[in-house]
Amino acid sequence: MKYLHTMIRVSDPDATIRFLGLLGLREVKRMESESGRFTLIYLAAPGDEDAQVELTHNWDETGYTGGRNFGHIAYQVDDIYAVCRTLMDAGVTINRPPRDGHMAFVRTPDGISIELLQAGRLEPAEPWLSMPNTGSW
Repeated sequence: MKYLHTMIRVSDPDATIRFLGLLGLREVKRMESESGRFTLIYLAAPGDEDAQVELTHNWDETGYTGGRNFGHIAYQVDDIYAVCRTLMDAGVTINRPPRDGHMAFVRTPDGISIELLQAGRLEPAEPWLSMPNTGSW
């Protein structure tokens, strides 16, 4: 077997693509079904195109709540502090800051939890050490 993708339903594809773009993901494929009234958009990290996130946008949907209780998507990053800083600078709330230099959680515009894991481990550093959790992750 081979991992193909993780599918998440999204209300606003552009907002989710912008959010995942902050993490470095780029669109690799798109399919629209006029008869089925949906769009599938596949994103992946450069150099890791086989591990994809499928965004499913059902055209007539009126909003999802709570991320449809989806668990999370996890990505390994080279510098968790830099990634979290980029996200914060773009207005994203860090739900579980990387106080330990290893792990953080954020949420997409539709409430899907994204786990960020540091490749290796960084020394704990401010401002992350004193930053509280801001919700469930």
